[in-house]
Amino acid sequence: MQTDYVQRFLFENLDIRGRLVCLTGAWKKMAEGRGYPPPVLELLGQSTALAAMLGANQKPAENGGRRVTLQVQSSGPVTLLVADCASGIKLRGMAQYEDRPGSLLGSGKLAVTLEDGKSGQIYQSIVPLEGDSLAAIFEHYLAQSEQLTSFLRLYASSDAVCGLLLEKLPGADLRDPDGWNRVTQLAATLSLAETVDVQPYGLLVRLFPEELLRVFRIDAAAYHCPFDVQNVERVLRGLGRAEVESILAEQGEVVIKNEMCNHEYRFGRADVETLFA
Repeated sequence: MQTDYVQRFLFENLDIRGRLVCLTGAWKKMAEGRGYPPPVLELLGQSTALAAMLGANQKPAENGGRRVTLQVQSSGPVTLLVADCASGIKLRGMAQYEDRPGSLLGSGKLAVTLEDGKSGQIYQSIVPLEGDSLAAIFEHYLAQSEQLTSFLRLYASSDAVCGLLLEKLPGADLRDPDGWNRVTQLAATLSLAETVDVQPYGLLVRLFPEELLRVFRIDAAAYHCPFDVQNVERVLRGLGRAEVESILAEQGEVVIKNEMCNHEYRFGRADVETLFA
């Protein structure tokens, strides 16, 4: 049973394409030990579902991976959301928040960045936060940046994350004037519980029983944020021995926190001596 995946699909008789994402084990690994309040965790889960669907839509770059990063900066209590999807649907993400009242996402911006590992080129689209939910904000992003009408549902709990994205392609109304209205009404009935521990094709057939569907190869997803001491050591060497010794003298140890991966690296006197030996 595939439980962490992105399933791309197409309505054969309609110019409408879609992506379905479900994350369970990968999501639990990402959320473990974060200590985020449930509303913040829900937003991070929704952002991660979006990143996975965007990553699955990218063609693999030859001799170098591609990375899609979704970032929300806001004036609300949740000041930062970052969800990152590397080639192979390898996911990671984080949130920063302040304990104060107010709508979780205030004014701000949504940035979607595509990095091509082969060419080194970076493409970025930025839109203001317009909408009363992350799904509405991203629908606005698609309308602005790609001129596409879209339908998006995002769900997240501490145990699972799911998302369903439909995109109306040019010419859809000519093929079936009622097609978009018909499939979005059905899509609106999807719940988080329906997506867990089921085969994606079976779920789609139950959700759209009268439509002819073509499904593509399923993309497995995973949480990928390995512990990387060597990279942290390179950073410390770059600071120089004098700076590291100063931190050590003041604090008793050097502590580096990787918020994206929720890793903490600690270096004592013996570690620093070895590092600069």
